[in-house]
Amino acid sequence: MTRLSTTKKHSGESIKKEFTFRFYAELNDFLPLKRKQKAFVQSFKTPITVRECIESLGIPLSEVDMILVNETSVDLNHKLKEYDYISVFPVFESFDVSAITKIRKTALRTSLFVVDAHLGKLAKYLRMLGFDTLYRSDIDDSEIISVARKEKRIILTRDKLLLKSKEVRHGYFVRSIEKHEQLREVVKKFDLNSQFKSFTRCMTCNTIFIKADKEEIQNKVDKDIFKIFNEFFYCKQCDKVFWKGSHFKRMEAYIRELI
Repeated sequence: MTRLSTTKKHSGESIKKEFTFRFYAELNDFLPLKRKQKAFVQSFKTPITVRECIESLGIPLSEVDMILVNETSVDLNHKLKEYDYISVFPVFESFDVSAITKIRKTALRTSLFVVDAHLGKLAKYLRMLGFDTLYRSDIDDSEIISVARKEKRIILTRDKLLLKSKEVRHGYFVRSIEKHEQLREVVKKFDLNSQFKSFTRCMTCNTIFIKADKEEIQNKVDKDIFKIFNEFFYCKQCDKVFWKGSHFKRMEAYIRELI
């Protein structure tokens, strides 16, 4: 391993030791421009752990899945030594690194989400694809963290400070601003294509649809709609009936494009 620096001694008793860091993929989004996509040297007072260094550099631990120190996988409490080379990798969703990483005991495979108050459109789109997605316009950070831990949900947010909370176990900072791009980004990030169960869940309240008997919903839809369509779906929570009309066709085409 090539050393990029030497130890610097300062006046007084305290000695800062230098370490080389390299962050990969989307973890670079949390770094200043001069440190993106490259190895850089940072000094810290020792003793110090990997956890303390990563947090100090502004990287949310919830987005970290594997850490290599001198090419050996370590946990967050690993104490660094002078000249160590630390490689930090983001959460892997498209393949399982649980046999390698020392960060998580098991891979999080159940795709349940909780979405912050700024991502309401994304929540609806995820529900459209069939994913259990909790969202309220008035939900606050403490509730998001609590429900995520209790129900093993993945936090989706545009709030970097939320992900830096020590209580967050699994979360992702959504980079895109435009709603359609946000959905593409999340689908790609968590490799969701094979898990689609489209149009099985209410986009408004997250409740799973019930296939309705046509005669039972006769008084809940217009007469023309009742005559044209034979298949209806009912949301008990919203007390609404849905059918595969023109809006459904447009959404279906969009999903095919995602796949």
